Amino acid sequence: MNKTSNERIYEIIRSPLVSEKSTFISQFNYYVFKVSPNSTKMEIKNAVENIFKVEVKSVNTLNQKGKKKRFRGKVGVRAGIKKAFVKLAEGQTIDTTVEVK
Repeated sequence: MNKTSNERIYEIIRSPLVSEKSTFISQFNYYVFKVSPNSTKMEIKNAVENIFKVEVKSVNTLNQKGKKKRFRGKVGVRAGIKKAFVKLAEGQTIDTTVEVK
């Protein structure tokens, strides 16, 4: 098992993503997080297990490119993000509705 420092763990998991799709797949024990673009699946798995004290079965990642948008005639590009779809073991849950202050 690869040991990751605490600073790196909190850099990897940026925030939970709450959308219609993430809410729908939560019934199948999947949770969606915004993660750092240079993180690996094993790092994401270790970070989620250490932060939330749960058992992770699998991690799927997705690199979403930024959209081209036009504002007052000028073309710009939104920033791209990397998403991680994390499946937990049976009976495990994460409360992503709690706001950290």
